[in-house]
Amino acid sequence: MNWASQKVAFIGTGQMATALAAGFVRCLLKPEQISGYDPYESARKSFAEKTGQGVHVSADLATALKDATVIILAVKPQVMSEALSSVTAMMSATPLVVSVAAGITIQKLTAGLPAGARIVRVMPNTPALIGKGASGLSSGGAATADDVKLVIELLETVGIVEVVPEPLLDAVTGLSGSGPAYVFQLIEALSDGGVKMGLSRATATRLASQTVAGAAEMQLVTGQHPAVLKDAVTSPGGTTIAGLHALESGGMRAALIAAVEASTLRSKQLGQQ
Repeated sequence: MNWASQKVAFIGTGQMATALAAGFVRCLLKPEQISGYDPYESARKSFAEKTGQGVHVSADLATALKDATVIILAVKPQVMSEALSSVTAMMSATPLVVSVAAGITIQKLTAGLPAGARIVRVMPNTPALIGKGASGLSSGGAATADDVKLVIELLETVGIVEVVPEPLLDAVTGLSGSGPAYVFQLIEALSDGGVKMGLSRATATRLASQTVAGAAEMQLVTGQHPAVLKDAVTSPGGTTIAGLHALESGGMRAALIAAVEASTLRSKQLGQQ
């Protein structure tokens, strides 16, 4: 991939745009190859500070889009229609368009962009901020295999990427898109348990966080099924099986499944509005 010829323009410079841009600069692009547009000064300032000196950030859309080969739509689903209209009015060519908005289908993006637009939809998550993201990707419109490869390589600067059929991107949203919030709540609950049993809050939270991080990394490195790894920790009549019984009695498994389902359905609703 000839990265020297690429210029990436972010429409919206919030937290996710900042995470992605920082990853691109860290691994593939020079700061001057990235531009950003946002109507809010605070967002522009934060984006510029966190992505590196040389990044061009503007309150003028035309300035941000100038010479862009890749346009990343990092706006909320509720304002995507307005963003598409504004971008279309300023486009002088047909660059690759990447959307990170939950629920907005390729069909809707195609309808709001010029004919022949090359479109890729992605759903990253907030751990991309530290290079540990998990993203889902689908392509459509006139997007080529090279377009998909380019977007995958960009996203791999901030974590892992899974290519899925577009109808399953809502499920990606429900699982990995919203999933960090579920995990943070799990960490908080584990910490609460430690405090209840006498640990200090700081110690309990540190142990809980490292336990979650270590267990997740262990599964990724070994590739073993979570149930196999769970059984390896669970001795007959021991402490772990007592804790697992308490989790089952409290409905943890069913609650997490329901959370992914609820988030997936909400993503579908956002796309229909």
